[in-house]
Amino acid sequence: MYEPVIGLEVHLHLKTKTKMFCSCTLAYGDPPNTHVCPVCLGLPGSLPVVNREAVEKGLMLALALHAEVPAFTQFHRKNYFYPDLPKNYQISQYDRPIGSGGYLEVGGRRIGIKRIHLEEDAGKSLHPEGVGHTLVDLNRAGAPLVELVTEPEIQSPEEAREFLVRLQAIARALGVSDASPEEGKMRADVNVSLRRPGEPFGTKVEIKNLNSFKSVQRALEYEIRRQEKILRSGGRVEQATLAFDEASGKTFVMRTKETESDYRYFPEPDLPPFRIGKEWLSALKDRLPELPAERAKRYQRAGVRPYDAEILAYDLELAPFFDEALKTGADPQKLANWLNADVKGYLAQNEVSIADTGLTPTNLARLVQLVEAGTITGRVAKEILPEVMKGADPEALVEERGLKAVTDEGAIRALVEKVVAENPKVVEQIRAGKTKAINALLGQVMKATRGTAPPDLVRRLLAEALGVEA
Repeated sequence: MYEPVIGLEVHLHLKTKTKMFCSCTLAYGDPPNTHVCPVCLGLPGSLPVVNREAVEKGLMLALALHAEVPAFTQFHRKNYFYPDLPKNYQISQYDRPIGSGGYLEVGGRRIGIKRIHLEEDAGKSLHPEGVGHTLVDLNRAGAPLVELVTEPEIQSPEEAREFLVRLQAIARALGVSDASPEEGKMRADVNVSLRRPGEPFGTKVEIKNLNSFKSVQRALEYEIRRQEKILRSGGRVEQATLAFDEASGKTFVMRTKETESDYRYFPEPDLPPFRIGKEWLSALKDRLPELPAERAKRYQRAGVRPYDAEILAYDLELAPFFDEALKTGADPQKLANWLNADVKGYLAQNEVSIADTGLTPTNLARLVQLVEAGTITGRVAKEILPEVMKGADPEALVEERGLKAVTDEGAIRALVEKVVAENPKVVEQIRAGKTKAINALLGQVMKATRGTAPPDLVRRLLAEALGVEA
């Protein structure tokens, strides 16, 4: 029996106006090589200047992740060949990062964070189809990044994916990064090895440049199977840097793994160390917004189950909507149920965000309250939800269409007796012990009442008419 040992290295593009060490603007999607200068082109004699906004946003992320922030920090040169980084080295951080020793809770477990550091991004290599050359766009070269390295404490591909989902929500809540993998603003490398429980770590491999949470999970699932097959056959896993092919769902070797000494780190001579004063740090702490974990606790205090509270708290689109709906006085748990199930289902099916619909917090609360009060059944509520999502008033729809719940037990009983009389074969099956067949009769009664009869009442009356247990 083998268990995976997983660590993540996550790169987030910081949401700043200019690059990490120069005044070039960051404009994604502009014509190639239109946002460059002597500094990000690595021309001789050019000198870098640290972007204060990038440092502050990196520090805010470190604080939000409970990391220890040092009294001073500094930049280093990482000597590593990037075809699209003209300096032939990267300005990064080595032994004095802006944060270390933090954590992020996932599923009730704390995943340790080894370090959080600042660095610059490389440019972008483009490989036109059908030609024998590569093009380089340096608009992104020098863009500010924060890199987060976890401890090797992630235990499954699913947990790795959830870690990234939560980190993305935190980064967006802080406003430090758009953290959108589809735009290349959140990228992950994964380290994975296998071992038997209680034994030392096995030989790890690194899978580079995974650009979606789904890819992270798929790559890990494949690599775990691959390594387990090698180990079970008596072989040895070789340390290497791998890539993941989306089409085949398999990893393949890119190169043998570099070691830390290969990077020949040394202090960046053009950037002196700088202090992170207590007053500066205190001011940044005051700017921290309510984070998803804190929001989840607030939802639980309001009466939402922990599972539903966490789903909503980490959904930065639905959380503000839920907060507004709570002000109406509707039941918090029932609101959460509708948002997490029916509303999310509608959004996914129609591929829209809630902001693109006509649904308002007040109308959702009214719909929930109509069901809660027994004015309409849950079935009717689900039927009119698509129209409520487009801006319709649920109360007006119920009145116009006569959809109020039928509460006259005598009228429902008469309808039940009619349905029983018209379906002797089904009745025979039920009385013979196939009690699930009662659902067929229930469906007919609900159809006849257009879903306005309370299902529990109909089921009870059917059981009484048939002489079986409800």
